[in-house]
Amino acid sequence: MENNKIAVGLDIGTTKIVAMIGRKNEYGKIEVLGIGKAKSLGVKRGVVNNITQTIQSIQQAVDESESVSGQKISEVVVGIAGQHIRSLHHSDYITRANADEVIEENDIENLVNQVHKLVMLPGEEIIHVLPQEFKVDSQPEIKEPIGMYGGRLEANFHVVVGQVSSIRNIGRCVKSAGLNLADITLEPLASSSAVLSQEEKEAGVALIDIGGGTTDLAIFKDGIIRHTAVIPFGGNVITEDIKEGCSIIEKQAELLKIKFGSAWPGENKETEIVSIPGLRGREPKEITLKNLSKIIHARVQEIIEHVYLEIKNYGHETQKGKLIAGIVLTGGGSQLKHLRQLVEYITGMDTRIGYPNEHLAGDSEEVLSSPSYATAVGLLMEGLEKESILEEIEPVIVEEHEAVVDEESVEESNEQIQAQQKQQTIKRGKSFLEKFTERFKEFLDNAE
Repeated sequence: MENNKIAVGLDIGTTKIVAMIGRKNEYGKIEVLGIGKAKSLGVKRGVVNNITQTIQSIQQAVDESESVSGQKISEVVVGIAGQHIRSLHHSDYITRANADEVIEENDIENLVNQVHKLVMLPGEEIIHVLPQEFKVDSQPEIKEPIGMYGGRLEANFHVVVGQVSSIRNIGRCVKSAGLNLADITLEPLASSSAVLSQEEKEAGVALIDIGGGTTDLAIFKDGIIRHTAVIPFGGNVITEDIKEGCSIIEKQAELLKIKFGSAWPGENKETEIVSIPGLRGREPKEITLKNLSKIIHARVQEIIEHVYLEIKNYGHETQKGKLIAGIVLTGGGSQLKHLRQLVEYITGMDTRIGYPNEHLAGDSEEVLSSPSYATAVGLLMEGLEKESILEEIEPVIVEEHEAVVDEESVEESNEQIQAQQKQQTIKRGKSFLEKFTERFKEFLDNAE
């Protein structure tokens, strides 16, 4: 496989939008060629609420990463989160026409397509259908049924559902910023591929990604994703509380949190005081660090308890569902002092901070291995994985789509058709995600 495949991960977060360009080096590690960052103004709690501002922020991040890397960006892998995401479990089966033939890829495809037809609440759409274990005839707990004989193929699925309008808004922003959507992935899944090791996923682990607007949770056991949830608050509510509690402006509150904040109030003595300049000639404010950490502690505790409730709902306390590898914290909010200790104290589970450096090339900048880039690195990995399939499979040209925007010149439409053919090159070996992306693209085109 040639080594010049380049992919782009676009993390549209509540506090920042990151565009990360990279490729794999000869050791299969990821070499980041450029990174662009913009303040995210149009996103609240992981959901786009101002299209124009979001488009501007995306363009700013993309332009910055283009100028750093010298690469031109045309398509991106985008992450999706937000309070509208929920997950459910569903089992389904198909009866195969011919039980004398072995089970093939297309049997699994038929089963997955059947799950895609599930009736959702109005305004919801299925984002991911992730098979967990299969059952062939009456033999349970089969990880990989391909190649086996059997008449009835059954599986348990983890189905992730989101709001159509929110997904469409993200698609709209990406398109309007002049980019193609190569793929769309649930953010907790992206973060988990960046910071978790295979051993942890086997042993059982909960990944908690504390972002600005949302806290994402992904639970793995036996190497399979078992539970996902998005909790609609993150680091920003802590800043909000500091702002209210100390009567200071947001910028000062954010700085206080980062520089002096701690999640463990016992750490600070009564005498430690920070002085904050007053606004426009007013007296400076004095804030004791003890009070500051009390405010932070109260809010962080609430976030962790929410997450812990989800972990319990998944069944961590049962013999079979025990998460031996404990908890991994990542995202910008995981950098809060003494957070790890507090999480261990509340949940009684082993905890570590997850840095996305395992998959990065050795000479990557220090900055990139910060937990706040975990999602971007994961999305970039997703893009590179997808690209590598493109390389290995002979092109099969699928009929051309008609939907071509009229005002644009014929040249551009030819390019579009080529791009579409390239995306449809993969006839075999498509992951469920890619099928979803194709459906989603059609859905976007029809919507406009």
